[in-house]
Amino acid sequence: MDLPYMNIKHLTSAALLSFALIAPLHAAEHAKNPSSGASVALLVPKAEAGNAGAQRELADHFYDGDGVLQSYEKAAQWYAKAAEQGDAVAQFALGYMYDEGQGVTLDDARAIELYTQAAEQNHAGAQYNLALMYDVGEGVPVDDLKAIDWYWRAAEQGHADAQFNLALMYDEGEGVPVNDQKAIEWYRKAAEQGHADAQFNLALMYDMGEGVPVDDREAVRWYTAAAEQGDATAQYNLALMYDEGEGVPVNDQLAVQWYRRSAEQGDMDAQYNLALMYDEGEGVEIDDAEALNWYAFAANQGHASAQYNLAIMYDEGEGTEEDNAAAIKWYSASAEQGNRDAQYNLAVMYDEGEGMPEDNQAAIKWYTAAAQQGEPSAMFNLGIMYMNGEGMRRNQRMAYLLFSLCAAQGLPDAREARDLMGEKLSKDELTTAQRAAVEWQLDTAFPAL
Repeated sequence: MDLPYMNIKHLTSAALLSFALIAPLHAAEHAKNPSSGASVALLVPKAEAGNAGAQRELADHFYDGDGVLQSYEKAAQWYAKAAEQGDAVAQFALGYMYDEGQGVTLDDARAIELYTQAAEQNHAGAQYNLALMYDVGEGVPVDDLKAIDWYWRAAEQGHADAQFNLALMYDEGEGVPVNDQKAIEWYRKAAEQGHADAQFNLALMYDMGEGVPVDDREAVRWYTAAAEQGDATAQYNLALMYDEGEGVPVNDQLAVQWYRRSAEQGDMDAQYNLALMYDEGEGVEIDDAEALNWYAFAANQGHASAQYNLAIMYDEGEGTEEDNAAAIKWYSASAEQGNRDAQYNLAVMYDEGEGMPEDNQAAIKWYTAAAQQGEPSAMFNLGIMYMNGEGMRRNQRMAYLLFSLCAAQGLPDAREARDLMGEKLSKDELTTAQRAAVEWQLDTAFPAL
C-alpha cells in the first residue's frame, strides 16, 4: 500500500486577531489627593474638631499606614466622618472600601449610595465606578443607559478607563446603537492618555477598517504603543505586521522580537509563530531545539498546528531523538481538533503499526476523517483498504468513489486505480459510483455504496 507521511509544516497565519477587548471589570482605585503635608499629630486635633479635610487626610494616613499603624477600619471611620460632611473624595474613598470590603463589610448598596453622592459632585472616579456597577449589575440591576450616562460624565473629565468603556459600548452596541465613529473617538481619547487596551482596540479598528478606512500605518502605530506597554496580543499582531510587511517593510528580526515578547507572556499563537521562525530560519538561524521548545509550549496550550508540527519533529527526529510514542501523542491531539494532516499521519501509523500495534479500525477512522476534509492521500489509502477488504468488507464501489475523488486532485496513480476499479463494476454500479463522486460535498460523510 502507498503510505506516504505528510511532513508539511503549517505556515504562519496572516490573519490578525479580530476582537474587541472586554471592558475592565475593576473599580477605579481610591487615589489619594495631594496632602497638606501635615503630620498625624497635627491632623488629629483638627479632625476631632470636625474639619472634613483633616478627617480625610487622617483617613489617608491610616489607609496607607503612613506615620501610623495601617488600619482600614480606622481609615473607614475617618472617611465616614468626612463623607457625612459632603466631602466628595471621602465619599468616593469610603464607597470604594464598601465596594471591596476593606475595613467594612462588603456592601454594594452602600457603595452605590456613596459613589452616587460623590458622582453628583462631579468626582470622575466615582462616576466611573458607579457606571461600572450599572454596567455589570453589581448591587443594582444592569442598566446600560445609566452606565453610559455616568461613563460619559467621567469620560468628559478625561477619565481614561471611562473613555475606554464608553468606546466599548458604542463598539458593541450596548445601550446605544453600534457607532464605530463614536467608538473610535473615545478609544482615541483614552489611547492618547496611554490606555493600552484602547490603543489595541484603536489599532484593530484601523487594521479592520471599522469606522475608518483601513490604515496599516495607523494600526502599526497603535499596536506598537500597546505592545510597548506589554499587551501580549498587540505584540503578536505587531509581529504579524512585520512578518507580512503590512504598514511597515517586512522585517523578520522585528517579527521575531515581538513574537518572542508575546510568546514569553504565554500567547500560544506567538509561541507557534516563533517556533516556525526557528524552524524555517526566518529572522534567526535555524534551530530545531528552539523550534521544538516553542512548539511544545503552544501544543500544551492546545494549538492544533503546533501539536502537528511537534509530532512531525518527534516523528522525524528533528531537534530531538525520534520518538514514535510522542509523535502519536501529538498527532492524536491535533487530529482530535480536526487537523487533516495529523489525521492522515496518525492513520498511517496505525496502518503500519509504528509505535503501536497495527490497528485497521483506527486507521480507517483517521483516513476517513482526513479524506472527508479532502486530503487526497487519505482518500487513496482508504480506497486501497476498501479494495482489499482490510478492516472492513471489500467494497469496490467505495474504492472507485475514493479513487475518483483523489484522481480529480491529480494524485499520482489514482486515475489508474480508478480505471482498474471501474472495470470490475457493473454498468449500474459504475453509474451510481460516478454520480456519488460528482455529488459528494467536502466536509460531509461519504455515501454508503
